Amino acid sequence: MKVFINPGHDMKYDSGAVNPNSGLREADVAANVGELVKGYLEAAGCDCKLMQSDNLAPTGAGRSEYVDRQGMTVTETANEWGADVFVSIHCNAFNESAHGTEVECYGGGEGQKLAQYIQNQIIDALGTLDRGVKAMPKLLVLKYTDMTAVLVETAFIDNAEDEVLLRTKQDEFARAIARGVTDYECSL
Repeated sequence: MKVFINPGHDMKYDSGAVNPNSGLREADVAANVGELVKGYLEAAGCDCKLMQSDNLAPTGAGRSEYVDRQGMTVTETANEWGADVFVSIHCNAFNESAHGTEVECYGGGEGQKLAQYIQNQIIDALGTLDRGVKAMPKLLVLKYTDMTAVLVETAFIDNAEDEVLLRTKQDEFARAIARGVTDYECSL
């Protein structure tokens, strides 16, 4: 199985959400978890490609889309590579009291199935609040990928309890995401 891993946000232009007390940045968590997921999936026999938006340059002021040196977006790169599965890794943020894990997909079908496998593994491994699998058809990384795609909101970086997990349990998050992908692969 070819798995394209997209740690959300980037180190230079848009680091994503930031914990107001600790300064922990979403881009840093996503990058670390993404690298770990890649290692676990490769050890399980998957062919993986990882691309964080930090490897790219912004297309213009105010745009949340990024392009690589050949002018391709993350989704175009995944499509051209021929990935079977696309996993974007993020941290959520809202009001410092919201907490838990959710995995987003374009709609039903295989995306929902993959999302549920990953959601189950994270909830079981880390005990985060189960916020469920959610259809988010307007998200660019879900809308413009040709393969089964999910966006994993690991936990809320602005919540004190979730921030501790995001800071100290990155390996556990990565193992759970990788197990969710391999659970999905075994179901095919």
